[in-house]
Amino acid sequence: MQKTASGWLDGFIGVVIFAGSLPATRAAVKDFNPTFLTCARASIAAVLGLLLLRALRQPRPALKDLPALAVVALGVVVGFPLLTALALQHVSSAHSIVFVGLLPLCTAIFGVLRGGERPRPAFWLFSILGSAFVVGYAAMGGIEASVQGDLLMLAAMVVCGLGYAEGARLSRTLGGWQVISWALVLSLPVMLPIALVTMPASFEHVGAPAWLGFAYVSVFSMLIGFIFWYRGLALGGIAAVGQLQLLQPFFGLALAALLLNETVSWTMLVVTLCAVACVAGAKKFAA
Repeated sequence: MQKTASGWLDGFIGVVIFAGSLPATRAAVKDFNPTFLTCARASIAAVLGLLLLRALRQPRPALKDLPALAVVALGVVVGFPLLTALALQHVSSAHSIVFVGLLPLCTAIFGVLRGGERPRPAFWLFSILGSAFVVGYAAMGGIEASVQGDLLMLAAMVVCGLGYAEGARLSRTLGGWQVISWALVLSLPVMLPIALVTMPASFEHVGAPAWLGFAYVSVFSMLIGFIFWYRGLALGGIAAVGQLQLLQPFFGLALAALLLNETVSWTMLVVTLCAVACVAGAKKFAA
């Protein structure tokens, strides 16, 4: 019981940290190229992760773990950051945050496929219901606003759910912060050269909000948040703790309104709160 409670606490901390990711990315892509932002944030986090691994003298992962680490890297180091950065060129962060309501369902599905978990049937009812609120909101006007932006966000949710589930599975043996650190290091030989090639010739046009967003996604979104998140998923269960992501839109919408002065409609709030209400039912039947 104590182990499960610790997992939920770690998962909650991770969700709070991740809630700032989309507003920070939205601020950063105003002045940074999405490809440069994706590769640069991963490179910075990889260097920090490598220093952490070396300082604490962590052994290298076994060869059998490398394919899974590659999946983690493709999902959360490359796929999600790049797809969301591209999407945020077409939609607001407040709009994109609502799509995060689909992450619990995606994570749970991959938790079954990759993590061997078997939630009870009622769990899927609540999880699908929460996701339905999100899809319903998008169909009410968001999709017409930007088909490209919404499709990119949907793709981001799928690859992120896979990366979450695969990372959580590995965390049971490697440890949470070790998994994200090794995944970042594995991606460094690819991400660093691309970051250097796509780096702007001058940074004079980059404003303070973009720099702050860049710093946040590089350190907190790309590394620190995963330390708590993967540990939480490993201890509390991928499908169960993954439902905490339904809280992420609520925190994210508040940040978008406070930091970016974006309009948060009553529709967004109602949909988000309805999705959040489903987490209680899903949690009850996750085991």
